[in-house]
Amino acid sequence: MRIDGKQIAADIRAEVTAAASGLVARGVRPGLAVILLGDNPASVSYVTAKERACVECGIASFPVRLPADTSEQTLLETISRLNEDPRVHGILVQLPLPRGFDEQKIIRSIAPEKDVDGFHPISLGKLLLGQDTFVPCTPAGIMELLRRSGVETAGKRAVVVGRSNIVGKPMALLLARKGADATVTLCHTATKDLGAVTREADILIVAAGHPHTIVAGQVKPGAVVIDVGVNRIPDATKKAGFRLVGDVDFEAIEPVASLITPVPGGVGPMTIAMLLRNTVKAAAATLPA
Repeated sequence: MRIDGKQIAADIRAEVTAAASGLVARGVRPGLAVILLGDNPASVSYVTAKERACVECGIASFPVRLPADTSEQTLLETISRLNEDPRVHGILVQLPLPRGFDEQKIIRSIAPEKDVDGFHPISLGKLLLGQDTFVPCTPAGIMELLRRSGVETAGKRAVVVGRSNIVGKPMALLLARKGADATVTLCHTATKDLGAVTREADILIVAAGHPHTIVAGQVKPGAVVIDVGVNRIPDATKKAGFRLVGDVDFEAIEPVASLITPVPGGVGPMTIAMLLRNTVKAAAATLPA
Protein backbone atom coordinates (compact mmCIF):
# COMPACT_ATOMS: atom_id res chain seq x y z
CA MET A 1 0.00 0.00 0.00
CA ARG A 2 1.28 3.44 -0.90
CA ILE A 3 1.59 6.24 1.65
CA ASP A 4 0.00 9.36 0.16
CA GLY A 5 2.48 12.07 1.10
CA LYS A 6 0.56 14.65 -0.90
CA GLN A 7 -2.60 14.18 1.13
CA ILE A 8 -0.84 14.08 4.48
CA ALA A 9 1.12 17.20 3.56
CA ALA A 10 -2.14 18.90 2.53
CA ASP A 11 -3.60 18.09 5.94
CA ILE A 12 -0.58 19.63 7.69
CA ARG A 13 -0.69 22.69 5.46
CA ALA A 14 -4.34 23.20 6.41
CA GLU A 15 -3.26 23.10 10.06
CA VAL A 16 -0.48 25.58 9.31
CA THR A 17 -2.91 27.91 7.55
CA ALA A 18 -5.19 27.91 10.58
CA ALA A 19 -2.27 28.53 12.94
CA ALA A 20 -0.93 31.36 10.76
CA SER A 21 -4.39 32.96 10.68
CA GLY A 22 -4.50 32.80 14.47
CA LEU A 23 -1.15 34.56 14.71
CA VAL A 24 -2.26 37.26 12.27
CA ALA A 25 -5.27 37.87 14.50
CA ARG A 26 -2.83 38.49 17.33
CA GLY A 27 -0.77 40.95 15.27
CA VAL A 28 1.99 38.68 13.96
CA ARG A 29 2.15 37.45 10.38
CA PRO A 30 4.70 34.63 10.01
CA GLY A 31 7.41 35.48 7.50
CA LEU A 32 9.94 33.30 5.67
CA ALA A 33 12.97 34.51 3.74
CA VAL A 34 14.40 32.09 1.17
CA ILE A 35 17.83 32.90 -0.23
CA LEU A 36 18.81 31.43 -3.58
CA LEU A 37 22.22 31.85 -5.18
CA GLY A 38 22.49 31.23 -8.89
CA ASP A 39 20.01 29.57 -11.22
CA ASN A 40 20.42 25.82 -10.68
CA PRO A 41 17.17 24.44 -12.19
CA ALA A 42 16.47 22.01 -9.34
CA SER A 43 17.09 24.69 -6.71
CA VAL A 44 14.93 27.22 -8.56
CA SER A 45 12.13 24.64 -8.69
CA TYR A 46 12.40 23.88 -4.96
CA VAL A 47 12.51 27.55 -3.98
CA THR A 48 9.55 28.45 -6.20
CA ALA A 49 7.50 25.66 -4.62
CA LYS A 50 8.39 26.85 -1.12
CA GLU A 51 7.48 30.44 -1.85
CA ARG A 52 4.19 29.45 -3.48
CA ALA A 53 3.34 27.32 -0.46
CA CYS A 54 3.97 30.28 1.84
CA VAL A 55 1.46 32.43 -0.01
CA GLU A 56 -1.13 29.65 0.04
CA CYS A 57 -0.80 29.26 3.81
CA GLY A 58 -0.87 32.95 4.70
CA ILE A 59 2.86 33.21 5.41
CA ALA A 60 4.69 36.30 4.16
CA SER A 61 7.38 35.38 1.64
CA PHE A 62 10.60 37.37 1.35
CA PRO A 63 12.45 35.99 -1.69
CA VAL A 64 16.13 36.86 -1.99
CA ARG A 65 17.81 36.14 -5.33
CA LEU A 66 21.56 36.55 -5.62
CA PRO A 67 23.83 35.82 -8.60
CA ALA A 68 26.06 32.74 -8.46
CA ASP A 69 29.16 34.94 -8.29
CA THR A 70 27.99 36.62 -5.06
CA SER A 71 30.80 36.73 -2.49
CA GLU A 72 30.56 34.85 0.78
CA GLN A 73 30.79 38.17 2.64
CA THR A 74 27.81 39.56 0.75
CA LEU A 75 25.78 36.47 1.60
CA LEU A 76 26.73 36.79 5.27
CA GLU A 77 25.71 40.45 5.26
CA THR A 78 22.38 39.53 3.66
CA ILE A 79 21.70 36.97 6.36
CA SER A 80 22.68 39.48 9.05
CA ARG A 81 20.08 41.94 7.74
CA LEU A 82 17.42 39.24 7.76
CA ASN A 83 18.40 38.24 11.29
CA GLU A 84 17.58 41.81 12.37
CA ASP A 85 14.34 42.10 10.37
CA PRO A 86 11.35 41.58 12.73
CA ARG A 87 9.10 40.69 9.78
CA VAL A 88 11.23 37.63 9.05
CA HIS A 89 10.74 34.72 11.44
CA GLY A 90 12.48 32.06 9.39
CA ILE A 91 15.55 32.11 7.14
CA LEU A 92 16.38 29.38 4.65
CA VAL A 93 19.48 29.30 2.46
CA GLN A 94 18.86 26.93 -0.43
CA LEU A 95 21.55 24.26 -0.60
CA PRO A 96 23.81 23.31 -2.19
CA LEU A 97 25.67 26.58 -2.46
CA PRO A 98 28.02 27.34 -5.38
CA ARG A 99 31.58 26.09 -5.06
CA GLY A 100 33.83 28.08 -2.78
CA PHE A 101 31.29 28.72 -0.01
CA ASP A 102 31.72 27.39 3.51
CA GLU A 103 28.23 25.96 4.00
CA GLN A 104 28.67 25.36 7.72
CA LYS A 105 29.80 28.96 8.23
CA ILE A 106 26.73 30.19 6.36
CA ILE A 107 24.39 27.97 8.39
CA ARG A 108 25.99 29.13 11.66
CA SER A 109 25.38 32.75 10.68
CA ILE A 110 21.58 32.26 10.79
CA ALA A 111 20.06 33.29 14.13
CA PRO A 112 19.12 30.01 15.90
CA GLU A 113 15.61 31.33 16.59
CA LYS A 114 15.15 31.72 12.81
CA ASP A 115 16.73 28.41 11.82
CA VAL A 116 13.56 26.85 10.40
CA ASP A 117 15.61 24.36 8.36
CA GLY A 118 16.93 22.92 11.63
CA PHE A 119 20.54 22.75 10.41
CA HIS A 120 22.19 25.11 12.92
CA PRO A 121 24.54 23.36 15.41
CA ILE A 122 22.38 24.64 18.27
CA SER A 123 19.26 23.11 16.73
CA LEU A 124 21.01 19.79 16.11
CA GLY A 125 22.52 19.84 19.60
CA LYS A 126 19.10 20.32 21.17
CA LEU A 127 17.76 17.48 19.04
CA LEU A 128 20.53 15.22 20.35
CA LEU A 129 19.64 16.18 23.93
CA GLY A 130 15.94 15.60 23.36
CA GLN A 131 15.06 19.27 23.85
CA ASP A 132 12.44 21.29 21.98
CA THR A 133 13.98 22.70 18.81
CA PHE A 134 13.54 23.13 15.07
CA VAL A 135 13.80 19.63 13.64
CA PRO A 136 15.24 19.26 10.11
CA CYS A 137 12.23 19.24 7.81
CA THR A 138 12.65 15.97 5.95
CA PRO A 139 13.17 13.76 9.05
CA ALA A 140 10.34 15.63 10.82
CA GLY A 141 8.11 15.00 7.81
CA ILE A 142 8.95 11.29 7.82
CA MET A 143 7.98 11.01 11.48
CA GLU A 144 4.63 12.60 10.59
CA LEU A 145 4.18 10.19 7.69
CA LEU A 146 4.72 7.26 10.05
CA ARG A 147 2.49 8.65 12.79
CA ARG A 148 -0.39 9.63 10.52
CA SER A 149 -0.20 6.31 8.67
CA GLY A 150 -0.61 4.42 11.95
CA VAL A 151 2.90 2.96 11.98
CA GLU A 152 4.00 1.91 15.46
CA THR A 153 7.69 2.61 16.06
CA ALA A 154 8.10 1.53 19.70
CA GLY A 155 10.12 -1.67 19.93
CA LYS A 156 10.53 -1.88 16.15
CA ARG A 157 13.80 -2.38 14.33
CA ALA A 158 14.46 0.68 12.18
CA VAL A 159 17.24 0.89 9.62
CA VAL A 160 18.33 4.22 8.11
CA VAL A 161 20.45 4.11 4.96
CA GLY A 162 22.47 7.33 4.64
CA ARG A 163 24.26 9.37 7.28
CA SER A 164 23.90 12.97 6.09
CA ASN A 165 23.40 15.80 8.58
CA ILE A 166 20.23 16.75 6.71
CA VAL A 167 18.41 13.41 6.79
CA GLY A 168 20.22 10.30 8.03
CA LYS A 169 21.68 11.37 11.36
CA PRO A 170 18.70 13.41 12.62
CA MET A 171 16.37 10.65 11.38
CA ALA A 172 18.16 8.10 13.53
CA LEU A 173 17.93 10.41 16.54
CA LEU A 174 14.20 10.98 16.07
CA LEU A 175 13.46 7.27 15.81
CA ALA A 176 15.53 6.41 18.87
CA ARG A 177 14.35 9.17 21.22
CA LYS A 178 11.82 8.60 23.97
CA GLY A 179 8.33 8.46 22.58
CA ALA A 180 9.43 6.86 19.31
CA ASP A 181 11.48 4.14 21.01
CA ALA A 182 12.72 2.28 17.94
CA THR A 183 15.97 0.30 17.89
CA VAL A 184 17.97 2.01 15.16
CA THR A 185 20.80 0.95 12.87
CA LEU A 186 22.46 3.63 10.71
CA CYS A 187 23.98 2.33 7.48
CA HIS A 188 26.37 4.07 5.09
CA THR A 189 28.83 3.47 2.27
CA ALA A 190 31.15 1.42 4.52
CA THR A 191 28.39 -0.92 5.71
CA LYS A 192 29.23 -4.49 4.78
CA ASP A 193 26.46 -6.64 3.26
CA LEU A 194 23.86 -3.88 3.30
CA GLY A 195 21.09 -6.27 2.33
CA ALA A 196 21.67 -8.41 5.41
CA VAL A 197 21.03 -5.36 7.59
CA THR A 198 18.08 -3.93 5.66
CA ARG A 199 16.32 -7.32 5.64
CA GLU A 200 16.06 -7.05 9.43
CA ALA A 201 14.19 -3.72 9.29
CA ASP A 202 10.56 -3.35 10.28
CA ILE A 203 10.94 0.26 9.17
CA LEU A 204 13.41 1.02 6.38
CA ILE A 205 14.30 4.62 5.53
CA VAL A 206 16.52 5.11 2.50
CA ALA A 207 18.31 8.42 1.97
CA ALA A 208 21.39 7.36 0.06
CA GLY A 209 21.10 9.69 -2.93
CA HIS A 210 21.51 6.94 -5.54
CA PRO A 211 18.80 5.16 -7.54
CA HIS A 212 18.22 1.48 -6.80
CA THR A 213 20.35 1.51 -3.65
CA ILE A 214 17.80 -0.96 -2.30
CA VAL A 215 16.61 -3.68 -4.67
CA ALA A 216 14.44 -6.78 -4.55
CA GLY A 217 15.56 -9.24 -1.89
CA GLN A 218 16.86 -6.54 0.47
CA VAL A 219 13.52 -5.82 2.18
CA LYS A 220 11.74 -7.96 4.77
CA PRO A 221 8.18 -8.87 3.74
CA GLY A 222 5.73 -6.54 5.48
CA ALA A 223 8.29 -3.82 6.16
CA VAL A 224 7.44 -0.11 5.98
CA VAL A 225 9.68 1.51 3.36
CA ILE A 226 10.27 5.27 3.25
CA ASP A 227 12.12 6.40 0.11
CA VAL A 228 13.74 9.82 0.55
CA GLY A 229 15.67 9.84 -2.71
CA VAL A 230 14.90 12.11 -5.65
CA ASN A 231 17.02 11.19 -8.67
CA ARG A 232 16.70 12.42 -12.24
CA ILE A 233 16.92 9.61 -14.80
CA PRO A 234 17.12 10.42 -18.53
CA ASP A 235 13.84 9.50 -20.24
CA ALA A 236 13.24 10.53 -23.84
CA THR A 237 9.52 9.76 -23.50
CA LYS A 238 9.08 12.61 -21.02
CA LYS A 239 8.64 16.22 -22.08
CA ALA A 240 11.32 17.33 -19.60
CA GLY A 241 13.69 14.66 -20.91
CA PHE A 242 13.92 12.91 -17.54
CA ARG A 243 11.85 11.19 -14.88
CA LEU A 244 12.16 11.13 -11.12
CA VAL A 245 12.95 7.94 -9.22
CA GLY A 246 13.81 7.25 -5.62
CA ASP A 247 16.58 5.29 -3.96
CA VAL A 248 14.65 2.01 -3.92
CA ASP A 249 13.47 -0.18 -6.79
CA PHE A 250 9.82 0.78 -6.31
CA GLU A 251 8.25 -1.67 -8.74
CA ALA A 252 10.09 -4.63 -7.22
CA ILE A 253 9.63 -3.65 -3.59
CA GLU A 254 6.04 -2.34 -3.53
CA PRO A 255 4.54 -5.87 -3.60
CA VAL A 256 6.74 -6.87 -0.64
CA ALA A 257 6.30 -3.84 1.62
CA SER A 258 3.25 -3.28 3.81
CA LEU A 259 3.58 0.48 3.23
CA ILE A 260 5.83 2.40 0.85
CA THR A 261 6.26 6.01 -0.25
CA PRO A 262 6.25 6.73 -4.00
CA VAL A 263 8.62 9.15 -5.74
CA PRO A 264 7.36 11.71 -6.44
CA GLY A 265 4.44 12.21 -4.08
CA GLY A 266 5.84 10.69 -0.91
CA VAL A 267 8.40 12.42 1.29
CA GLY A 268 8.89 15.51 -0.92
CA PRO A 269 5.61 17.31 -0.12
CA MET A 270 6.19 16.67 3.59
CA THR A 271 9.49 18.55 3.61
CA ILE A 272 7.81 21.78 2.51
CA ALA A 273 4.90 21.24 4.91
CA MET A 274 7.28 20.92 7.85
CA LEU A 275 9.20 24.02 6.76
CA LEU A 276 5.93 25.96 6.90
CA ARG A 277 5.14 24.52 10.30
CA ASN A 278 8.57 25.47 11.63
CA THR A 279 8.07 29.02 10.35
CA VAL A 280 4.78 29.35 12.19
CA LYS A 281 6.46 27.93 15.31
CA ALA A 282 9.21 30.57 15.02
CA ALA A 283 6.64 33.34 14.65
CA ALA A 284 4.62 32.09 17.64
CA ALA A 285 7.76 32.24 19.79
CA THR A 286 7.91 36.02 19.29
CA LEU A 287 4.56 36.59 21.01
CA PRO A 288 4.62 37.94 24.55
CA ALA A 289 4.38 35.21 27.18
